[in-house]
Amino acid sequence: MKYDKIDKQLFIKNRKNFMAQMKPNSLAIFNSNDIFSTGADSTLPFTQNRDIFYLSGVDQDASVLVLFPDAPKEKHREILFLTETNAHIAVWEGEKLDKDKAFETSGIKTVYWLKDMDKVLFEVMTQCDTVYLNTNEHYRANVEMETRDARFAKWLKDRYPAHSVAKSNPILQRLRAVKDPIELELMQTACDITEKGFRRILEFTKPGVWEYNLEAEFMHEFLNNRSKGFAYTPIIASGNNANVLHYIENNQQCKAGDLILIDAGAEYANYSSDMSRTIPVSGKFTDRQKDVYNAVNRVKNEATKMLVPGTLWEEYHVEVGKLMTSELLGLGLLDKADVQNENPDWPAYKKYFMHGTSHHIGLDTHDYGLLHEPMQANNVFTVEPGIYLPDEGFGIRLEDDVVIQDNGEPFNLMRNIPIEVEEIEEIMNS
Repeated sequence: MKYDKIDKQLFIKNRKNFMAQMKPNSLAIFNSNDIFSTGADSTLPFTQNRDIFYLSGVDQDASVLVLFPDAPKEKHREILFLTETNAHIAVWEGEKLDKDKAFETSGIKTVYWLKDMDKVLFEVMTQCDTVYLNTNEHYRANVEMETRDARFAKWLKDRYPAHSVAKSNPILQRLRAVKDPIELELMQTACDITEKGFRRILEFTKPGVWEYNLEAEFMHEFLNNRSKGFAYTPIIASGNNANVLHYIENNQQCKAGDLILIDAGAEYANYSSDMSRTIPVSGKFTDRQKDVYNAVNRVKNEATKMLVPGTLWEEYHVEVGKLMTSELLGLGLLDKADVQNENPDWPAYKKYFMHGTSHHIGLDTHDYGLLHEPMQANNVFTVEPGIYLPDEGFGIRLEDDVVIQDNGEPFNLMRNIPIEVEEIEEIMNS
């Protein structure tokens, strides 16, 4: 892995917190992700299942974690199953975790090779009543392929039909949403790498560059700072492309006078950053562009102040809608009649700002978090208002990642990334 070694105390603490929520005499099982084929003998780069990573720090395929806090044998209270490594594998694929390195990574002392899994699992299954199975129940999940966890769940329920089954996801939703200080440091690193990429972009951008040139400049900076690359597919949208919310082609030339909406962030150690900035191709905003830009920035700043413990996600978005409505009235994009006659289910401001303002971020860009529960300290949220004007040929979105504090305003992990009009113009013209 490119990233620096993570303190195993993070994973020890995460397992302790998870096991404290388990039913008596139960065990939980977590599988790594598959490696996906693209045809012939080629595969996509491996990306670890975030849940097993959160609980173990193990970042390789064909790995299984078993947690059994009430196991009669102390050594079976935490178990890792890994692919047996050898000299041949080391030559062809690079070193896999051996038992010592697995302990250094995870803090788990009991490590078996996968070939012994059926035997060991039979023993512990005869000693437990309930099995926690891992499922993806994120509110945005769209799971069309069968995961390794899903295949395993079918096998286990067929093999051990008399056991009770429980879901690990509700526990993980709450635990993963509240970040440990070590996690916040990793996310800060991801945001700092993103900052380096954005500053590089400000110096590089000029009329005639292509959107993919900017994408390449980001990637150059990310890789040089120990990131695997983008935390999600980047949006580099010049001109009217910015009005396509999930524009990812990044294949158009950037023209003088246009704006470029950039939605891009580095990952670091599997943790995400998520930044949006909008910059002028020619290095200077027009008066109209500046007015809209500053309106979006004011909404972002005021919305950020609302992210405090106890805030409810739905109510927060209603209040942000009021802020945006006020700004759109000031810009002449709405009038009082539009607001008075609006559909409560689709307020007038939604014509120009049609997406949500905030989502959890962490190991996933759209991270775990129960949106019907009040916000808590050490939740990390994005704040990303936008105004989209296809008739005027531009769209503006601004986005930071912020940490909710016990008291006061959130801490902005992207506080050092240029965002004010004057700062952006100064850097682009220096």
